[in-house]
Amino acid sequence: MERIVGIDYGRKRVGVAVSDPLGIFASALETVPAGNLLAFLKNYTQKEKVLRFVVGYPVNLNNQPSEAAKDVDQFLNMLRKQFPDIPVTLEDERFTSQMAMRTLIDGGMKKSDRRVKGNVDKVSAAIILQSYLDSVSRVAEGPAGL
Repeated sequence: MERIVGIDYGRKRVGVAVSDPLGIFASALETVPAGNLLAFLKNYTQKEKVLRFVVGYPVNLNNQPSEAAKDVDQFLNMLRKQFPDIPVTLEDERFTSQMAMRTLIDGGMKKSDRRVKGNVDKVSAAIILQSYLDSVSRVAEGPAGL
């Protein structure tokens, strides 16, 4: 089955999300230590056909790359070398952590569980991926959703 993988890259932890086979919905998959991410993705791509990686890209409110973008750029270089046949799309990740926290609260997650930063990371990855899936869906539908 074909999947699209969403990634919320962080220096310590990385949130990973995947699409359903139809590319409509994103689901949080896992939080992985940053040092283990490429091995995790290699293992995942051996089990599932991955059509694309969607990576959250940190930008400031003025649309300029934020300080964290340097870390993401280094990761992107390694990702593209490791998986040259899988395209990579960058998706604006502004406010995804706040949106993820709101999602966890609205979903009824206990405060103690919300403090586990990995939970926020993987939900952030799902939000990044869902944003991409929604934008692709709007383009496919044409103007005004027709």
